[in-house]
Amino acid sequence: MIERITGHTVLTGLLGSPVGHSISPMMHNEAFLQLNLDYAYLAFDVDTDKLAIAVEGLRALNVRGFNLTMPNKNLICELLDQLSPAAQIGGAVNTVVNDNGILTGHTTDGVGYMMAVGDAGHDIIGKKMTLFGAGGAATAILIQAAFDGVSEISVFSIHDAFYDRAVKIVNDLNERTKCKVTLYDFEDESILRREISESAILVNGTSVGMSPNVDACILKDSSMFHKDLIVSDVIYNPKETKLLRMAREFGCPTFNGLYMLLYQGAESFKIWTGKEMPIEIIKEKYFNK
Repeated sequence: MIERITGHTVLTGLLGSPVGHSISPMMHNEAFLQLNLDYAYLAFDVDTDKLAIAVEGLRALNVRGFNLTMPNKNLICELLDQLSPAAQIGGAVNTVVNDNGILTGHTTDGVGYMMAVGDAGHDIIGKKMTLFGAGGAATAILIQAAFDGVSEISVFSIHDAFYDRAVKIVNDLNERTKCKVTLYDFEDESILRREISESAILVNGTSVGMSPNVDACILKDSSMFHKDLIVSDVIYNPKETKLLRMAREFGCPTFNGLYMLLYQGAESFKIWTGKEMPIEIIKEKYFNK
């Protein structure tokens, strides 16, 4: 890596806490190397209390762009000059690009999910989705799916800290897109059963079932599935959650959140460089293990 650094090397990176576990530096630096780009990507452990000063430092250094991970995705919005339409509706940013000192925030998580759907061999445009959750990942998926042309989305959420925000986002999407979005209380099992029965795809956008709580499942059994239902989970650790295992055993096609991670990074890469990440190389080296 040191041998590649020159006086013209363009810096990108990741801000969050913790960040030591992130695969993003390996993924982006490999892509830069493969495309012979004089760029570098570093991870910086920056918590919310230091975010403002870190962002101004990156602006002053003319850093090309950076990613945000928890806990900085919401707070960063207040520190930027512009937001993409999706980031504006969702109130969260995971990618920032610096154009001559103007910082613009994007959210690529939803793009990553929709690309992962295609990678799994499915086309859900013009079809109906049922989505569990109203947190960060679920919101990004909701917004991008509506923008991309999913015809109807039924969102199920508990009345938690995200619920009021979800109400506003649903209203915004109904006004700004052609997608019919409805927010339901997760506790209403009869409505949940009806909506899943009418859906082409079911998405778990919550952390239920994530390691180490691998025996947890957002559905108690497989009675709500139907054979034509695609079942996906944003979780990738474990690779197969209890929800996905139940769906697979029922006969549904399934996929996890691993390639959502890959493709959201690829979209960030494209925003910064204007080039396509060499997906197949990155898949083989870091994801197909």
